[in-house]
Amino acid sequence: AFLPVFVYPLKMSPLIEKISDHKDFKKLLRTRNNVLVLYSKSAAAAESSLRLLSSVAQEVKGRGTIGWINCGDTESRKLCKKMKVDPNSKEKGVELLHYKDGAFHTEYNRAVTLKSMVAFLKDPEGAPLWEEDPEAKDVVHVDSEKELRRLLKKEDKPLLMMFYAPWCGVCKRMMPSYQQAATELKGKYVLAGMNVYSAEFERIKEEYNVRGYPTICYFEKGKFLFHFENYGATAADIAEWLRNPQAPQPQAPETPWADEENVVYHLTDEDFDKFIKDHSSVLVMFHAPWCGHCKKMKPEYEKAAEFLHVASDSPGVLAAVDATVNKALAERYHISGFPTLKYFKDGEEKYTLPHLRTKKKIIDWLLNPEAPPPPEPAWEEKQTSIIHLAGEDFRETLKKKKHTLVMFYAPWCPHCKNAIPHFTTAAEVFKEDRKIAYAAVDCAKEQNHDLCKQEGVDGYPTFNYYNYGKFVEKYTGERGESGFTTFMRTLRERDHERVGKKKDEL
Repeated sequence: AFLPVFVYPLKMSPLIEKISDHKDFKKLLRTRNNVLVLYSKSAAAAESSLRLLSSVAQEVKGRGTIGWINCGDTESRKLCKKMKVDPNSKEKGVELLHYKDGAFHTEYNRAVTLKSMVAFLKDPEGAPLWEEDPEAKDVVHVDSEKELRRLLKKEDKPLLMMFYAPWCGVCKRMMPSYQQAATELKGKYVLAGMNVYSAEFERIKEEYNVRGYPTICYFEKGKFLFHFENYGATAADIAEWLRNPQAPQPQAPETPWADEENVVYHLTDEDFDKFIKDHSSVLVMFHAPWCGHCKKMKPEYEKAAEFLHVASDSPGVLAAVDATVNKALAERYHISGFPTLKYFKDGEEKYTLPHLRTKKKIIDWLLNPEAPPPPEPAWEEKQTSIIHLAGEDFRETLKKKKHTLVMFYAPWCPHCKNAIPHFTTAAEVFKEDRKIAYAAVDCAKEQNHDLCKQEGVDGYPTFNYYNYGKFVEKYTGERGESGFTTFMRTLRERDHERVGKKKDEL
């Protein structure tokens, strides 16, 4: 009798699904929405991949599934043929294919490392990790607080550390210059990078004052000295700064709009009422010095004011109020966002006008003042299956649900506006399941500020997953209906599997 060549048992996690039958494979793709399958020409060829994938399976438990098809088996060979996969043609005799929502999605061609594979399965459509870029080989990539402490302790050379978030646009734009500088300065300086977006890095963010991304810190012999703040820097700029590192120079304060030369009337708590009584038709822009939308609108508002100033038969005047200084007015007129435009007729407030943003629209409207279209009701005012939470009832409500996905948002945030319809639809899908909830917290509301900070929210939207009120992880998957529903469906499937196993044991 001939013994098979491969007689010793494979070290493989029970979380890896071994598949040989086409019906079983179809069932797997139908019931799991995020599946990475290893096809191998033989069990021997699969061995090292399976060791790595066993660790991956553990890390993505509940979020993704790993499958193995051994095309060397007689039975599995038919399945490989049916799936048109031939690992024999590959150099190492293995091929990794990803299936999403029941269909083939892509060939896995990123780095074959635990970190890259876990990141891929957590977000199959996301960008590769920074360290996967061959151009970033000279950047020191740090993954944990322990690694960071070790690096700072042992490194004698001056060190620049970029604390970043994977989704941050400014970080992405700066990375090519940063990695070029890392290569050019290698041996003299160390340039490192660390993704600190996850809630587990709150202590580091607090320690190095990371309030936004990127935050770049300069160290000498492990001691933090300065922040580097030139985010438009080229590799040459970074090298030049490192030759003579200095603390950021305090910026000259911006000239308040009221002190600039313009024909807009700038009103205060003291003179507002008299001005409104003296002018029969007044459009008032409530603004804040830091507000980007206000800055963008300011030139249009000034042009409209100039036009009205010289018009022989002007339909009105334009005024402005800095709501951060004139707090009594801001409170009286319930100003909660910027810019807010209000129209006053004969001394009385008549309309709030969110749609007037350009010179033409402002002038056209003043020539024919009409009530604006009714505002879109706020998310929490609409009838949906979303539970809207506030600080005082947050934890108690979550404790009643086994699985809750919470969206922390701000009503003005464009990414939140895009995600809201998908998140709402996902909640509808599970509205009959009493163990599941999709919840939302408006972080722009003052009563929720402490809650959002406490839950590690440092950008909008942030999605946190809770199990009976206990924080488990940040959701970093796709922000469409499919991503939100797949995440929850996978958790429920895991619940049902556990119940099934318990019944079998009985």
